Amino acid sequence: MKESLFQEFPDVPAEQWKDQIKQDLKGASYDEKLIFRSLDGIAVQPFYTSADVKDHMQLPPPLPWRICEKINVTSAGESNTQAAKALQKGAESLWLHISSEDVEPDVLFEGFNLENLQVHLSFSFFSPDYVERLKSYFKNKNTEVYLQLDVLGNLAVTGKWFFDQKRDFKVLKSVTETTPYFASTVSVNSDLYQNAGASIPQQLAFSLAHVNEYLNLVCQKGEKQDQFQPQFILATGSNYFFEIAKIRALRLLYASLAKEYGLPETCFILAQPSQRDKTLYDYNVNLLRSTTQCMSAVLGGADAVSNQPYDLLFHKDSSFGRRIARNQLLVMKHEAYFDKVANPADGAYYIEHLTHEFAGKALEIFKQIEEEGGFLELLLKGELQKRIKVSAQKEQQLFDEGKLVLIGTNKFENSQDLMTQELEFDPFAKTSSEDTLIEPLFPVRLSEKLEQERLKKEQGILTES
Repeated sequence: MKESLFQEFPDVPAEQWKDQIKQDLKGASYDEKLIFRSLDGIAVQPFYTSADVKDHMQLPPPLPWRICEKINVTSAGESNTQAAKALQKGAESLWLHISSEDVEPDVLFEGFNLENLQVHLSFSFFSPDYVERLKSYFKNKNTEVYLQLDVLGNLAVTGKWFFDQKRDFKVLKSVTETTPYFASTVSVNSDLYQNAGASIPQQLAFSLAHVNEYLNLVCQKGEKQDQFQPQFILATGSNYFFEIAKIRALRLLYASLAKEYGLPETCFILAQPSQRDKTLYDYNVNLLRSTTQCMSAVLGGADAVSNQPYDLLFHKDSSFGRRIARNQLLVMKHEAYFDKVANPADGAYYIEHLTHEFAGKALEIFKQIEEEGGFLELLLKGELQKRIKVSAQKEQQLFDEGKLVLIGTNKFENSQDLMTQELEFDPFAKTSSEDTLIEPLFPVRLSEKLEQERLKKEQGILTES
């Protein structure tokens, strides 16, 4: 008969651990030395126990996550070759950003086995006619197609509607009602909040309020779409455990909201690394940053993960950058076996506690947004933009003071690292609000100001020489 070895060891209460730690601190403050307070308003304790987890989360096991490769489509023929190579080299789904209605689906997908292929389609335009062409092309092909139609996300990023508010919503509602064989037609581009500097509770709350506008749209006057399942596009930041908890909290929050509408409680999450912490100088460190961010996405339960080339900020698209980005995910899946365990974060007291903390704080913000008129109302007033700016400025101040470190940029920088000759395009954010209905949400990297100063010095040196 087997005996439990752990029966020989008595349970140690959390207070006993805490008392022992205080003794070891020899008079130093427990709170000041060991409790970390994040910009998100979370007090991170030095240890967690089962007592810190009130309710164990019952998340459904996700489907095996897929390696997704993003391709910007300007030429259907060239992108067809690029996509075919990506699938041959290990990509398991495609994210195609189509820039023009001139891109013909039959040319773009020529030679592909579309049976059960997962395809994500985003657009630089909003055309009901083009959606009809896609419907006609994919009909009876059994392809898992996700249309990333997000009129509110476009408004937030560009400051403009595609057409006008009434027509944008009318077309979107029509598409959701007439494309039942697409896996999803509506997306929520949550990454724009992260890249603009929103805190994690803000990202979650704004995403929830964002999708709530769409739920109100598709469920008008008692209507209900049993197959409605949105896609959330997330950006994962640099705080490893926080980002794992963020994705788990999003699933929890969306399930609660969808339940109120009588809709399926599932959503599809497509994750990619944040641009906020990527740097121009010592750019190889971007490989390390994107690796941990992709790991957070996988461990948090994302359905698909799309990595980005380490030199995306300043180099045009290259097969080398794509290969490295793809290989990072291949190593995670086939060498680190990140696809062999469902919900690997289950039972981790720290992560479960963070998940509930983020969900609770996000729910408070969400309720406040709804009380003030809803997501669209606050976006049109510029109120959401202001709140994100406050959060972004706090994080920027930490970076400027050296308390938030980006290796090679504001710590251990290499003065011999020159980038002027490497730039193939302008790597800095465009922040003009001219001719817009509202102030757009601009993505801003933490290191931009410092990089601009270094580039000016470089150019002075080059001029003198």
